[in-house]
Amino acid sequence: MHSPRQRPPVTGTRTALDRAESALIGQYGDLTRLAYLTLPVSLGRHRRVLLAHGIVQRALPGVRGRLPAPRRPDADGDGAGAPVPEARRLRRHVVRAALARERRPRGWPAALPPPGTLLPGLPLVWGLRLFPAAGGAEDMALGRLLATAPAEARAAFLLLRLDGLPVAEVREVLTGAGVRDPEGALRAADELGSAVGEQAERLLRSREFDACFVQTRPTDLLRRRRRLWCAWGTLAALVGFLALWALPGPGQDPSPAGAGTDARAGVPVPGPRQLTRTPADVWADTSRVDFTAWPARGDRVDDDGLLSRALSVWARPPRSVRPAVAPDTPAEPPTRSPQLLYAGDVEGRAVVLFHDVQRIVRYSEPLTSGTPSLAIARADDADVTTAAAVVVARGRGTVRFLTAPWIAGAETRDLLRPDSPARRLRVAPDGVTGTVPAPAARTACDSVPVLQLRSSARIVEKHAFLLSDLGGLSPVHLTYTPLPGTGTGAPPSRQPRESTGAPALVAWARLGCGLREVRGSGVRAVNVWDFAAQDLPEHGGRSVWSCVRASTWRGPGDVVVRWRTPDASAPARVVARARSTAACSRFGQHVVAGTRWRAGSGHWYVLAAGSRAVSRIEVAGDVTESRAGRTLAVRTPEKSRTRVTVSGVLTNGDKLMEIGRDG
Repeated sequence: MHSPRQRPPVTGTRTALDRAESALIGQYGDLTRLAYLTLPVSLGRHRRVLLAHGIVQRALPGVRGRLPAPRRPDADGDGAGAPVPEARRLRRHVVRAALARERRPRGWPAALPPPGTLLPGLPLVWGLRLFPAAGGAEDMALGRLLATAPAEARAAFLLLRLDGLPVAEVREVLTGAGVRDPEGALRAADELGSAVGEQAERLLRSREFDACFVQTRPTDLLRRRRRLWCAWGTLAALVGFLALWALPGPGQDPSPAGAGTDARAGVPVPGPRQLTRTPADVWADTSRVDFTAWPARGDRVDDDGLLSRALSVWARPPRSVRPAVAPDTPAEPPTRSPQLLYAGDVEGRAVVLFHDVQRIVRYSEPLTSGTPSLAIARADDADVTTAAAVVVARGRGTVRFLTAPWIAGAETRDLLRPDSPARRLRVAPDGVTGTVPAPAARTACDSVPVLQLRSSARIVEKHAFLLSDLGGLSPVHLTYTPLPGTGTGAPPSRQPRESTGAPALVAWARLGCGLREVRGSGVRAVNVWDFAAQDLPEHGGRSVWSCVRASTWRGPGDVVVRWRTPDASAPARVVARARSTAACSRFGQHVVAGTRWRAGSGHWYVLAAGSRAVSRIEVAGDVTESRAGRTLAVRTPEKSRTRVTVSGVLTNGDKLMEIGRDG
């Protein structure tokens, strides 16, 4: 029979471990100080603190249940001798581990541990910097002196002057720690002690060198943010690279759900977790009240599948999807992480809205089966009104909007009926409105429904404005500039007024049907500027000249000059047009225009009017006339085809040609 293998008694091992732990805890502060001051100064105080604690904590032996018994070398150097006391074994371990940080090959990165050493373990700190408390001038001088000495000399100096060990024992610790020249280390330690003097022990026990008495500060927050974004970017690039291997081969129809990069440019498609999401209360505490202040709303903002499909179709539309791109809008895929505005179900479709600094993108897919759709429109330099609502869904003759978080009230009204009161519009908690009648695009113009929204008092007091759906993603802001000299009137060098007052509603009632002319043309705002009023000959009543400017998102706009007769039931007459012009804006404040009119008696007249800076009006052609003032009415021959040219002279002497003509 074989005898069973003898094992060391469990109780003996447990007792030895307890003794080792007691020794470690009792000397923890001194051992940590020894490790901290022996470690290379180039590591920085934060890393030295963490490494010092890690070295000491890993000095506890018996990690596998067996306690090694280090032995004191005998005179012959064969390593067989009496057991080494626990305190000495701990010092030897700490010195050996700290000196190992000095032994790295040339060119080895300082951020990595030397070859053959373990990777850093506990403790780990994220987001904080740890360092001992600052001492006085003497402490700092000692710290600089220690930094100039070799690591072996620092260890020997600490063991001699701080722990009070005899020279022979220090030599033994250095030898056991692997120091090749312990005598040289002792001589350097002696020179170091002579330079410091008798106060060495007092200074070494100060907080400047105590790795157990630390202060905390945050890391570089901006650098940490940049590194986090770089990490996300690297991860996204890796995902995009891996997705390239999964792209379908030639002849296969790409699937939007599996798209990982843009096939046209090779740009990685942002993932759902990379989307920018604005906190819900930012809009009330920012001076930039636009789409960037919109929070992510809707009951599917966490639906990664829906968001992935939306991003993929935007980056690489399949053959079955033809994106609806507004005029002058780039259709390129997202080049950065866009902002999520909305994700939810509306009108039987799943809808996702994105914003990427200069564009609004709406993705829509049927809840059952069908083809998704994609719409892209410009939205750069939006403000509290032009970023107040987005078309989230269209039905048969109806439209639903997603209102901005700063909208406190919503109503609808008919622009052609200024005397009719506005009707309250229901708005869901997520900002989606009830159905609103869409303006007719081709049938008779007997109604022009518009939105009347009111901003929250948290950003502006009593601010209401009108928006009209003209077929784009963002409804068009309707404004009004009244006649000069009416008390509130001003040329367009000042900001136009909102169209919610009685004079504005009366003016828009005669001009509202003209909005369909700019439908789908990428218009941002339409302003009506009543630049002149004129009393008609033969007691014909009072007429008003208006310049209607439709400004696009890119800047230029189209201008139509309309003339309103005293007959409130008659539509305004178009007398001039100009395209891609600055006229009738703050950069084109002067205008003159003319038309022909037949009085009740049957007589024909040439009528002309100019803006406030016009001092004289001249008519040339079949009729020649020049008259001081801002309006002119001259009788023409009794024929309907009189040809004339109208011009004006400004108060500074400059000549102004009739709008719509080259001059």
